[in-house]
Amino acid sequence: MILRMVWALCLGLGLLAGCGMPEDKLANGEARAFTATQNTEEAKVMALTQALMDLGPGVDPAEARRAARIAVMEPLVWAREWNVTDPPLLHNMKVNNGQRPRGLCKDWADDLERAMRAERFRTFDLHRAIANSRNIRLEHSTLILTAKGAPMETGIVLDPWRQGLGRLYFVGVTEDPRYVWEPRQQVFAWKRDWKARARAETAAQ
Repeated sequence: MILRMVWALCLGLGLLAGCGMPEDKLANGEARAFTATQNTEEAKVMALTQALMDLGPGVDPAEARRAARIAVMEPLVWAREWNVTDPPLLHNMKVNNGQRPRGLCKDWADDLERAMRAERFRTFDLHRAIANSRNIRLEHSTLILTAKGAPMETGIVLDPWRQGLGRLYFVGVTEDPRYVWEPRQQVFAWKRDWKARARAETAAQ
């Protein structure tokens, strides 16, 4: 109920930018994903390590452990640095109002990608993805890890925004109960085409 009220308030004020949740799925369970209810962050690191190793026989276990620790632990540090104290949608409002420095979904994805690239993994590929790109109020960004050379659809979504407070949510791309993910470059291409068509239509009027 609280999340639904926050959602309604955000829509009414037009303060969502860059990330959001479909309203009709706010109360749905997050099946087959590791949520904040399961034990400690160390347990989450172990679970994500195993999930990353399960991506393929070529995955280096040491790299899987490093990637999992970064994905779970670093967002908790950023949450403190950004003074994240509220659920995601409410924190979005504060960022957009200038009350918080960062913490939109794109910020989490950008920093997580930067941290992962600094590791120069040999057995993983990093993918950026966007969901709900046709609705700016619901658009959501994330980072996806796959085994080296594997398509994005086979990877794992790493989403520190969704649960709030920097608590990592992870799930298989095709198993995500809330979002259908598209490659970011594909979304950017669609937006460029859409803007070009809009300009052409305006010029023709």
